Amino acid sequence: MRLPTTAAKLLAGLSILSLFVGASSANEGGRPRVEIRTELGSLIVELYNETPLHRDNFLKLVKEGRYDSLLWHRVIPAFMIQGGDTDSKNARAGVALGNGGPGYTVPMELTPAFIHKKGALSAAPASDEVDPENASNGSQFYVVQGKSWQPNELQMLVDRKNRGLAVPKYVYTPEQVATYARVGGAPHLDGDYTVFGEVVDGLELVDRIATVACDQNDRPLTDLHMYMRVLKP
Repeated sequence: MRLPTTAAKLLAGLSILSLFVGASSANEGGRPRVEIRTELGSLIVELYNETPLHRDNFLKLVKEGRYDSLLWHRVIPAFMIQGGDTDSKNARAGVALGNGGPGYTVPMELTPAFIHKKGALSAAPASDEVDPENASNGSQFYVVQGKSWQPNELQMLVDRKNRGLAVPKYVYTPEQVATYARVGGAPHLDGDYTVFGEVVDGLELVDRIATVACDQNDRPLTDLHMYMRVLKP
């Protein structure tokens, strides 16, 4: 399942009234944590309780060992790193990946509190085709690297989203504007895909993975595996 990279998708419609980045720190003490290990290092993600369907599905797959030995199969610098394709285990070199999954989807859980800032853990779409419900692939996910978005760039994006609307529906708070300028991310994905967690330790690994050499399908030339365990159920 491939995330959008074209300008047309960048400008796809959103249905969010507003987003509040400050809420992402709420209830941190009760959030599950998962360690993701790779040949290049490890990171820890924290799962949001506000997206229970994605949280529980992710934890289930981790506990069952379903992610172990899968590949980071799609890497795009200044955008994101993607994994969780069930077909990637023992996949031959050069084979295009991105269509595998557990055979089911997860309903979208758009939560206005969470944006695609750097380190956001998000669910990949279930299909490359137009899907009005934007269901998530049952196992594929991505971690945002993104880039810095300055206030004027975000304003241009917002203006395009709200063009022709009597009442603006896409609004960034000052805190969000500051987050995208300071931390970076991929704000053009906000409102289209479920953000269900974030990296809380090892964010530098995302940058490291984003530098690996890839083929024409954005698959790393040297296989990069993942192994996961639940740290805090």
